[in-house]
Amino acid sequence: MNVMNILSVENLEKTVKDEPLFTSLTFGLEKGEKVGIVGKNGTGKSTLLKVLAGMMVPDEGNISIKNGMDISLQEQNVSFEDDDSVEDYLFASRSEKVGKLKEYYDSLREENGKKQMALFEEVEKKGLFEVERRYYALLTEFEVPVTKETKVKQMSGGEQKKMALARALAPESDIILLDEPTNHLDIKTIEKMEDMLRDENISAIIVTHDRHILDSVCTTIFELDRSSFYRHPGSYSSYLERKAVRIEMAEKQKERMENVLRRELKWLSRAPKARTGKDKGRIERAEELKKAQNTPVTEKKIREFSSEKRRLGKKILEVENISKSYENRELFSSFSFIFEKNMKIALVGDNGSGKSTFLDVITGFTAPDSGRVDIGVNTVFGYYDQKSRLLNENKSVLEYISDIGENIELSADEKVSAARFLELFGFPQAMHRAPIALLSGGEKRRLYLISRLVANPNFLILDEPTNDLDIDTMEALEDYISSFAGPVLICSHDRTFLNITTETTLFIKDGKISYHAIPYSVFAEEERERERCERRKEEQKPAEVKQKKEEKKKLSFKEMKEYESLSVEIEILEKEISDIEASFSTIDTRDYEKLLKAQNEYEEKNRILEEKIERYLELDERAN
Repeated sequence: MNVMNILSVENLEKTVKDEPLFTSLTFGLEKGEKVGIVGKNGTGKSTLLKVLAGMMVPDEGNISIKNGMDISLQEQNVSFEDDDSVEDYLFASRSEKVGKLKEYYDSLREENGKKQMALFEEVEKKGLFEVERRYYALLTEFEVPVTKETKVKQMSGGEQKKMALARALAPESDIILLDEPTNHLDIKTIEKMEDMLRDENISAIIVTHDRHILDSVCTTIFELDRSSFYRHPGSYSSYLERKAVRIEMAEKQKERMENVLRRELKWLSRAPKARTGKDKGRIERAEELKKAQNTPVTEKKIREFSSEKRRLGKKILEVENISKSYENRELFSSFSFIFEKNMKIALVGDNGSGKSTFLDVITGFTAPDSGRVDIGVNTVFGYYDQKSRLLNENKSVLEYISDIGENIELSADEKVSAARFLELFGFPQAMHRAPIALLSGGEKRRLYLISRLVANPNFLILDEPTNDLDIDTMEALEDYISSFAGPVLICSHDRTFLNITTETTLFIKDGKISYHAIPYSVFAEEERERERCERRKEEQKPAEVKQKKEEKKKLSFKEMKEYESLSVEIEILEKEISDIEASFSTIDTRDYEKLLKAQNEYEEKNRILEEKIERYLELDERAN
């Protein structure tokens, strides 16, 4: 069976700041396919999504989209105007469905009844009013407490990210493009998103470092590597296996080339006698082999993170009965805990539950409302906060690291200059003089991370460390944590990262912090099982209790009267709506006021009818 591509890309090329991001990029996207894009920071993953969405123009190549296909994009960073409301943000979407709905609403402010009527019929026929309804329904499901009028700038970063995700999913577009969708989301919302993306009717291209999504949702992996492109059918696990085989084959090919090159160089080293024109081709081939030999098979990974070990005192960190409230809401209260050497703890909870505030309290950035935080005299925090507050973006990359030390001690046997240190961790000399403000989000986070580690901490505290980091950097950080002798406390939505780096769990919920001496994966499964048990208990309550509940639900005298009258009211409303529909054909389209009045009355009666039908069905179920 031939499968038709709904999106085809042919020989796509894009260069940014004289740096080729990708060349000769060719691929197709099938209906229902979920593609995960992986690659180091700066390889052009976000740029590719913007090109596909029409936000950027490629230098070369063609993009073909099947007729009638709608595309929606969730960008990595939530962009909005200073005065934008939640409603404004929806209508700033690049989805054609949303654009058509916005065009209709905009037409209501114009004195062109004919245009309004035509747009109304198109919007209603295509079911585009549902897009707006789904947007607000998703915000409710994601637990974002906002109205249409809420200003976006007043929302938290997590709420803004959920709003962006809701906007991308609401149109039920044929192709959904998601750029790092899990950044700043809590695990509960990520799991809901995963369930939605598994729908076989959804086609998606996802740029993400979340290995759980890559493995459990994606059916194909695209890899961008030094402007080259590789397509790997299957999940992320399958991709890793295929990549290992690809690298092994490339290494063997390079070894064969080196053997040939040695022979050619030996020939070239001989004293030239009467060389013929035929020798010229051989010399040129030797030069080409030299160039190929200097090209790495794979891009060199950044150096493993390391820092000099610092001695811990007997007391590391003790908190006693600490409490903290924000805007009259209690985040946590009466929490006591003693942090000890070698503890590896995951800190989890929903967005807004107080995780970052808790980290600020125990590190001294914020004072608790009550209780005591006792930090040991030898304790040095390596606090990688989510906002990178200590990253001075006005300085250059080299100036920022040089402020920590002109010469940096990596170990007892190795000391390097600040410039060399930057090169070891993925910042070439060409970037050293660049202002930090010009770096990409991932580059800023990596720079901030190494600046926290180079201070030789003995207590590591990481707040959402995987946001904006590529998988290579995350893996290097995982290795660092595994050999770190001091306590580690990690707040993260990345389940794979938590399972690799932590052994126990702190859980914040409903103003309480609880400690569980089990890994996060085990804790999460126990939580799910507890919820399932509660549901089963509710379903298995004794028959007499159910009988009492059913008796309580029987209609009261007042409700019975309402039930009887509703059927009549519904019938009248349906007749009125039918009459208004018939009147549309008789109204002069130049009579703007009359047409607008009829249209508004039509929409209002439909709204009332929907409410009455819903109420009637509710009462009918209890009456019969």
